[in-house]
Amino acid sequence: MKKREMLIFSPFVFLIFVAFALQAHANSFSGNSSMNGILLVDKPMGWTSHGVVAKLRHHLGIRKIGHAGTLDPMATGLLVLLIGNGTKISQYVTNQDKTYDGKFYLGQETDSYDGEGEVVATHEVRVSEEEIRRCARQFLGDQLQLPPMFSAKKINGQPLYKLARRGGTIEREPRPTKIYEFSIHEIALPYVAFTVACSKGTYVRTLAHDMGQKLGCGAYLSQLRRTKVGNFQVDQAPALDRLLAMEYGEIERCLLAITDIL
Repeated sequence: MKKREMLIFSPFVFLIFVAFALQAHANSFSGNSSMNGILLVDKPMGWTSHGVVAKLRHHLGIRKIGHAGTLDPMATGLLVLLIGNGTKISQYVTNQDKTYDGKFYLGQETDSYDGEGEVVATHEVRVSEEEIRRCARQFLGDQLQLPPMFSAKKINGQPLYKLARRGGTIEREPRPTKIYEFSIHEIALPYVAFTVACSKGTYVRTLAHDMGQKLGCGAYLSQLRRTKVGNFQVDQAPALDRLLAMEYGEIERCLLAITDIL
């Protein structure tokens, strides 16, 4: 009788074992995860910063995840994500200085100050390389910068870009920024390649627009890649598609400690 009971119940026991194994695997991706730390991502073009967060939140099955500094959809490069207890240092990471590589397009202005907006003015470009380099040097140091209408900055609780998309404008207060480096690498008109190192809250799109105004020919930002945030560099960051192909444990091994920002 005991032998017969064992034969009858063995498949049932096996099913229970499989069910527990599957549940354990599911729990490793659950909202109760103990994953904590900093995850660096090389954001591809076309993704919003919020979209990257939402995708990884779903992939990992965790709720407590956010980014520490927006990158526009047209921009690529270093996006710093904070997970679990890492979210507690969000303000500190957001306050870190940033470095970007990019290109300006001289001779046109757009409503968004970048290549994704509508062209609102076209000018003839009559500037020398020396004039361009001299103009860039004028932006070094402390600056007062007017946030663009097409930005996530909120006024009266509403992001400016929502008003801008309806064709509206609103008065904005200039805010202080600092440019530590503004190097011109290559000039192949109408394109100008550059590197800029700046304080938090600097809009490189506005920098492009303001430089175009000073040169008298207009300009917009045509390309942007963030290469550094504080001590973190984009070379440390896996590409988003690579992260999405990883299992939970692999991504956990990519995490940096919270103290690594110090």
